[in-house]
Amino acid sequence: MNSSWETLKILSDSTRLRLLALLLKEELSVAELQEILGMAQSRISSQLALLRQAGFVSDRREGKKAFYSLRPDLPNGTVTLLKAACESVADLPESTEDSSNLNRSLQKRRQLSEQYFNLIAGRLGKNHCPGRSWEAIGQLALRLVPAITVADLGAGEGLISQLLAHRAARVWCIDNSAKMVAVGSQLAKKNGLANLTYKLGDIEQVPLPDQSVDLAILSQALHHASHPQTAVNEAHRILKPGGQLLVLDLKAHSFEKAHELYGDLWLGFKESTLHGWLKKAGFQQVEVETVSREAHEPYFETLLASGVKSSK
Repeated sequence: MNSSWETLKILSDSTRLRLLALLLKEELSVAELQEILGMAQSRISSQLALLRQAGFVSDRREGKKAFYSLRPDLPNGTVTLLKAACESVADLPESTEDSSNLNRSLQKRRQLSEQYFNLIAGRLGKNHCPGRSWEAIGQLALRLVPAITVADLGAGEGLISQLLAHRAARVWCIDNSAKMVAVGSQLAKKNGLANLTYKLGDIEQVPLPDQSVDLAILSQALHHASHPQTAVNEAHRILKPGGQLLVLDLKAHSFEKAHELYGDLWLGFKESTLHGWLKKAGFQQVEVETVSREAHEPYFETLLASGVKSSK
């Protein structure tokens, strides 16, 4: 991108401007953009190719899906022009409809994940769940300290928390599935775990106060998050100074059916990606390692990442 004149030339096309207005708000797949705009895939793909060539957007592959987002390193002047252009057409019928369709598309994302977990609530531990192995869970448990306050984020039924609550001072289980929360609450009551509390909430907007827990756990939860970095940031927010985050999640893989079978949004993560998210959130002493590899196809591998919040 060489000049503001070129930026204005890019923004002069209505389709490109509508695409950029959407990507200002959310990373989206080609299929989602097609549904939101009601346009043919060929038209959208050709405009996205121009935007990528001009340096406005970047793309990433998630299996067979292509996701687009604004480049994070766009010059300030370009961003200012882009926002001004989007604001100038915000009241037009097309822009209003695009915003409404975007909200519906994001709601559909959330509903697909929630439907999957509502479906398996009460039998999660009896079904195959990628990355959930006693070997991996044991690696996490070895790093636990008793008599602390724990937040299990994206806990599901809270199988890990059910164990932790026998020794921890207080355990909070946060999950966005109402049925998972109901099932977990019943289990806690049945097992007499008065220090184990389930709360309905999202890992990207955790319903806990700042600096309120000693240990935050994201066990097989990040690959269900729309914005994993936001979830890691939230874990950092709720941790006390000196508190620790532990993340168990799948290593990057190519098993496409995970989207459909397990409600996964991400096909695992690279070690470097997890490391980068923890560092960006402000964690110190960040470590990421592979802790298990399944013996059967598709040979899921599990990563354990950890980081400590500064005590300053």
